[in-house]
Amino acid sequence: MARKPRPGKSPPAPQGVPIAEAIDMAHRHWEAGQAVEAEHLCRRVLEVWPGQPDVLHLLGLIAHAFDQPDVAIDHMRQACAHPQAPADYFSNLGELCRRRNRLDEAEQATRQAVARDASQATFWSNLGIILQEAGKLEGSARCLERAAALDPGTPECQNNLGNTRRLLGRLAEAASHYDKALTLDPHYVDACCNLGNLRAAFGQPDQGLALFRRAIGIAPRMADAYLNAAALEGDRERWVEAFGWLEALRDFAPDHPRLPAARARTLLALGRAEEALAIVDAVLAAGPGDAPALLVRGMALQTLERFDEALDAFAALGGAPGPAAEGGLVNRGALLTELGRLDEARTVFIEARRRFPRSPAAWYGGLELIASDPGDPARLEDLLRDQSPLPHRDRTIWHFTLGKAWMEAGDTERAFEHIHQGNRLKRAAVTYDADATDAWFAEIAHAFPKDLFRLNAPTDPDPSELPVFVIGMPRSGTSLVEQILASHPAVLGAGELRTLQRILEGIVTPGGQPVAFPNLMRTVAPQDLAAIGRLYLDRVSGKAGDARRLIDKMPTNFLYAGLIALILPGARIIHCHRDPLDCCLSNYARLFLEQNLFTYDMTELGRFYRAYERLMAHWRKVLPPGRLLDLRYEDLVEDPEGQSRRLVEFCGLPWDSACLDFHRTARPVATASAVQVRRPIFREGMGRAAASATHLAPLIAALEGGSGR
Repeated sequence: MARKPRPGKSPPAPQGVPIAEAIDMAHRHWEAGQAVEAEHLCRRVLEVWPGQPDVLHLLGLIAHAFDQPDVAIDHMRQACAHPQAPADYFSNLGELCRRRNRLDEAEQATRQAVARDASQATFWSNLGIILQEAGKLEGSARCLERAAALDPGTPECQNNLGNTRRLLGRLAEAASHYDKALTLDPHYVDACCNLGNLRAAFGQPDQGLALFRRAIGIAPRMADAYLNAAALEGDRERWVEAFGWLEALRDFAPDHPRLPAARARTLLALGRAEEALAIVDAVLAAGPGDAPALLVRGMALQTLERFDEALDAFAALGGAPGPAAEGGLVNRGALLTELGRLDEARTVFIEARRRFPRSPAAWYGGLELIASDPGDPARLEDLLRDQSPLPHRDRTIWHFTLGKAWMEAGDTERAFEHIHQGNRLKRAAVTYDADATDAWFAEIAHAFPKDLFRLNAPTDPDPSELPVFVIGMPRSGTSLVEQILASHPAVLGAGELRTLQRILEGIVTPGGQPVAFPNLMRTVAPQDLAAIGRLYLDRVSGKAGDARRLIDKMPTNFLYAGLIALILPGARIIHCHRDPLDCCLSNYARLFLEQNLFTYDMTELGRFYRAYERLMAHWRKVLPPGRLLDLRYEDLVEDPEGQSRRLVEFCGLPWDSACLDFHRTARPVATASAVQVRRPIFREGMGRAAASATHLAPLIAALEGGSGR
């Protein structure tokens, strides 16, 4: 719209120059980049002819070029007030108003432009963009279609049409427009990024990432491509790769406004909560209204167990724009659930559903808190249909939500239709290699022969008895066991700690190369094992306070049971196990927030369970006597007191009857069983899978060894 001016001296006013020639001279100066000379001539003309529209329009362009938007708009308005003002003057006024977010005036001016000249694709395109930003999406689509018909060779118009179709939820049509834009201009980076985001939304992350790489190849400093690539990798829980994209962006755009919140979210996922909090606190100190930073702040505070502050951060998002307010409510409800404040959590999720009735996260988060209505499943089906097609993540959540809703309504057939579809969608969005997992489990067993424990017998006469590890498959009763033990006055339930995993990830060779587990066992010396144990105790002891026992309830620590016995000779290990089919169905029907990538395909889930069983059988053979206690979930349900006494005795503690009232114990429970452990033991989950066997054939075959490997 305006060219970049260059400085110049003011010439003397031309004497005896006709006005038309003076205006023409002003335009020639402007086109030559001589803005000062052009402005001087314009003002001399206005002394003679106040309100001359061509001069006022040119002054508007000059003011815009010198970053004086309000002055520019004022000049443009005066130019357009002339009855013979041409269409492009109105179009330019509309564009200036759009950039100042004065969308009503922008729309009015640009409609005047198309009324004066309906043959210009640019006018229709500008109007379409204004209506898009104003949320008038159907009108935006009509205008952009008109522009595309007038000038079918313009890639920008196809890209804009794609943006409007995407906002309308017509994702397949949006993808078609982005494809057309790239056909017209293969180097159009905006269309690359937009199409990449859609491919990710369709559950095609590899295609999305390829498009982001293509955009970066064309424009290496296109910040959005790096941010989009990081978000995509984060969505499939590849946080190291996500962080790499953000660090690459930081190299050339350290002050990008969206970078701090994105880095903080990624650092949080990588277990670096203190760093994440420091980043968002700096952002909020500069601008307290930054909603993405505030959301990450709440999540970081929650991770650091500063729960009241986290609740305040989530509550502060109530007045933020839609998605941020939705995130604040859903995260607040989830944290209240974790803290056992179930009535408050229920109220928050009811409010989230009221304000955001189409939010799958609001419905899924409140499933176990809000009593279901017989009409809920049908209403949810209608919501899913009304929003079709949806982004991949939202569709995934809706299908898991409907699976749970139909199961509670007693319609197993419909429930499994949605459970299967939700798992297919989730599996398509994550990376998991069942063969590699089988091989890794076998390597672990091979690295821990029975002789290893004899050769590394403990020498410490008084090893710490603080840690108690509760291990097993997810959904095998580990949360219940922790809650029972944490009800004892001498026990602290620390939850699912990643402490041991993070210590192992930090072990490197003298040359700085990481040493993967279990390869470190090839060269580790007894003193190294003791050092790893001391490091673990140093990191967890501060949580214990006066407690004599600390529960580390990370289920997948079953991978490290042998190592735990070597590095912490006073530690106890409790292994929870459950009917294999019941356990696997409970995993398969659950959408996890993170990890557990093996649960979204029945054959892979069955193979994982068999590999886990083989590894546990190995630990039973090689671990020193008295280090491992096996506990069947079904035994605990049938005989709560007897099995609870057995657990307490294994921990070397006197019996306390508070362990039988575990559901009354107030403590954070950040697992998928946060609601169940607040209730007395119930039998509903036992034997449920057998009644659903017809829907679980691939799982049953894998558990029996008849499928996969």
